[in-house]
Amino acid sequence: MKTSDFDYELPEELIAQTPIEPRDHSRLMIIPPHEGAPIHRHFYDIIDELHPGDALVINETRVIPARLLGVKEDTGVPVEVLLLRRRNATDWEALVRPGRRLKPGAVCSFGDGALTCEVLENVEETGGRLVRFHYEGVFEELLDRLGEMPLPPYIHEHLADPSRYQTVYAKEEGSAAAPTAGLHFTPELLEKIRAKGVILVPVLLHVGLGTFRPVTAEDVEEHKMHSEFCQVTPEAAETLNTVRKNGGRIVCVGTTSVRTLETMANDDGTVHAGSGETAIFIKPGVRVKAVDALITNFHLPQSTLLMLVSAFIGRERALACYREAVAERYRFFSFGDAMFLTRDDHLPPDPILGL
Repeated sequence: MKTSDFDYELPEELIAQTPIEPRDHSRLMIIPPHEGAPIHRHFYDIIDELHPGDALVINETRVIPARLLGVKEDTGVPVEVLLLRRRNATDWEALVRPGRRLKPGAVCSFGDGALTCEVLENVEETGGRLVRFHYEGVFEELLDRLGEMPLPPYIHEHLADPSRYQTVYAKEEGSAAAPTAGLHFTPELLEKIRAKGVILVPVLLHVGLGTFRPVTAEDVEEHKMHSEFCQVTPEAAETLNTVRKNGGRIVCVGTTSVRTLETMANDDGTVHAGSGETAIFIKPGVRVKAVDALITNFHLPQSTLLMLVSAFIGRERALACYREAVAERYRFFSFGDAMFLTRDDHLPPDPILGL
C-alpha cells in the first residue's frame, strides 16, 4: 500500500482560512451506504441523518494555547515551542524551531522571562524535544497569557476569536489541535439532536502529533503513529454497548472519537472502559469494529485521516467523493466543510491496494 495511492488534487483556494458563521451553516456531503451519488446539504441537516436511539460520540478535549513564541536566552534568536504532551508538572514533549539551535541545554524565554524552559533531551518518536519549564505562579495562567492557539500551518489568516478553534462542548484541556469535525456543532443543534432521542456520549482523546503528522514513508505500513492519550469512562462504555444491543448506531464525531473507540473495542465491537496511550492506525485492511458512521471534515492528501475514511467506504469511493467535493467547491481542512458516511462492511476489492 503506497502513500501516493491516497493522493488527490486540491486547488489552494479551497483550503478554508476562516470558520463559517454560524458554525452549523457549513456544507455537508452525505455519502449514502454502499453505492449512490453523494448528497449535498448543510451541516444543520445532520439531524436528519441521526435516528432516535443512536449514540453520537463526541471528543471533549480542549485545545490549549500551545504555541509559545520567545527568544533563545543567550543569543536573543527568535524561537517557537509547540507543546504536544505533558509528562508531569514541569516537563512537556514539544516541537521546537529552529531545531538546529535548540539542542539539549538551550534555554528559551517567554514574556520577558516570566516563563522559561530548558531543553532536556531529544524525543526520537516526534523529532522534537523534552523541555522543562521554570516559572512562578500557575502554569496554566501563564500559558493563557503568553501562548497562542496552535493553528495548522495551512491557515494563514488571523483567527479573531480563539473560541472558534474550540468545540462548544470542549472541557478537558490537553490538545495541541482541535478535533475539527466537532467545530460545526452549535448548542442549539445539539439540543435538537438530544430532543430527537439521540444520546450524546463523551469520550476523550488529546489531539497531538499522531493525528496530523504527515506520512513521509513511501510504504504506508512503515508509517509510525505518535501516541496520544485517550479515555472511555465506564458510563460511556455501558451506554455505547446498550445502544448497540438495542439496535442503535454508534456515530462518531471526528476521527479522534473513532480512534478512541477502536482502541477500547473488542473484536465483537463491544467497548470497554479504559485510559492510556493509543497509536492505533486505521487504514484499508483494518476492520472497524465499534463504529457505524462518521462525521468528519475533508482531510489532507496522503494523510492518515484520509486513510481512515478509506477504511470506512473504500479508497476508490473516498477519492471519488473528494474529487466531487473539489468540483462542487467545498471548503477543505480544519475550518472547512464536513461529510457524513456510513461504514461499508462489503467493500469491493481494490485493484491498486490488492485488498
